[in-house]
Amino acid sequence: MTANPYPLGLRLDGRRVVVVGGGAVATRRVPALLDAGADVLLVAPDLTPALRARVDAGRLHWVPRRFAPEDLDGAWLVQVAIDDPLAAAAVSAVAAERRIFCVRADDRTAATAWTPAVTRHGPVTVAVLGGGDPRRAMTVRDAIRDLLAVRLVSDGVPPTPDRSDASTGAAGRRRTGRVALVGAGPGDPELITVKGWRLLTAADVVVADRLVPGLLLDELRPDVELVDASKIPYGPSRAQEEINQILVERALAGASVVRLKGGDPYVFGRGGEELLACAAAGVPVTVVPGVTSSIAAPAAAGIPVTHRSVAHEFTVVSGHVAPDSPASLVRWDALAGLRGTLVILMGLKNLAAITATLIAHGRSPETSAAVVQEATTGAQRALRSTLGAVAAEAHAADLRPPAVVVIGDVVHALNT
Repeated sequence: MTANPYPLGLRLDGRRVVVVGGGAVATRRVPALLDAGADVLLVAPDLTPALRARVDAGRLHWVPRRFAPEDLDGAWLVQVAIDDPLAAAAVSAVAAERRIFCVRADDRTAATAWTPAVTRHGPVTVAVLGGGDPRRAMTVRDAIRDLLAVRLVSDGVPPTPDRSDASTGAAGRRRTGRVALVGAGPGDPELITVKGWRLLTAADVVVADRLVPGLLLDELRPDVELVDASKIPYGPSRAQEEINQILVERALAGASVVRLKGGDPYVFGRGGEELLACAAAGVPVTVVPGVTSSIAAPAAAGIPVTHRSVAHEFTVVSGHVAPDSPASLVRWDALAGLRGTLVILMGLKNLAAITATLIAHGRSPETSAAVVQEATTGAQRALRSTLGAVAAEAHAADLRPPAVVVIGDVVHALNT
């Protein structure tokens, strides 16, 4: 008779955790480790774009090679996220020699620790072990999450279907699946809508970009296909056409597909292009709006985009193209003449040129300005300045994307 596992909450803050593998499984597991404050060492010859973005942001350490026994020096826990049984067994053997608990993605029976199905509500974390059956654990976890939410849901989303025949019709013929374009919000995993989360937990395939809250990926069923469609600025990316093709092909094969995006699918998220591609292929699409960072990031920093007697309008623009570029569609000269709030997404790289252009067209350099980095997450940082100085000060403070720029008197509207 197999003994029951002993449930335990690990306090990993500042402690070394080694993750072996840089693919989809590691992409799902690393965010929860980082959220726990672990000192993560990632060992893998190659990484997904999402993991590479975390390395570039200084969130974890990466050793670009295959596993070596010395990688476990000082480790408290190791997660093996590779599908090569021989290589995984070699890692767990070294862990056993050193009495380090080892999670095995390829073989739960060979692991000395299991990763539970988890749901989080503020300070409350519920972890469910299903006796070795991940589907059972997920089912119980989902029921608990619904109870913790303490809210009535009447959005019309059907319950999770029985996946044994989800892709075939009554006559056994394969039927078309569907695609849901789901906005995941600005960064806090609890800011996804209830409908978005329910579709996510019912998905067969999840196509995620780099700005989605990583903890949402940690809550996916183990049999879900996770496609990393990260669009890292000026780095590795999938062409939009390839993403469209993935959505269409998986849906035509009968899968329930969620295209998970940071913020809102239609606010500089290229959701419209994906909808058109699906429509052209006859794939039904559901659009689930998300909390956009253009409003959420200022709010998280204590800045309302409108305020009585201060601003009666706000304008959201993309700053990913420099003002003097022929490709720019933004009338920066017209924006300079507005009295309301200007919110700029993806504008950190071009911030110096943007502010100079606004000033050149009449906006006062003393206009209040702010930059909010990684809003609603534990890495949030906010800088308040003026239009004339904000670019230099943001550079000196080493602020990095994703960041939202706010220009207008609302920056100081709630100062007491």
